[in-house]
Amino acid sequence: MADNSQSLSYQAGEGKGQAQVKKDDLMDKASNIAQSAKESCQEAGEQIKAMTQGAVDAVKDATGMNK
Repeated sequence: MADNSQSLSYQAGEGKGQAQVKKDDLMDKASNIAQSAKESCQEAGEQIKAMTQGAVDAVKDATGMNK
C-alpha cells in the first residue's frame, strides 16, 4: 500500500510541476504578445504624428502661414 501511495504522490507532484512549466510558458507568450502590441501601437502613433505634421505643414504652405 505504501508503494502505491508514494507512486500517486509522485505522479501528483510531477503533474503539478508540468502544469507550472506550462503556466510559465503561457505567461512568457502573453508577455511577448503584449510587448509586440505595445511596439506596434507606438509605431502607429509615430506614423500618425508624422502624417498630421505633414498635413499641418501643407496647410501652412497653402495659406502662406509658413513664411
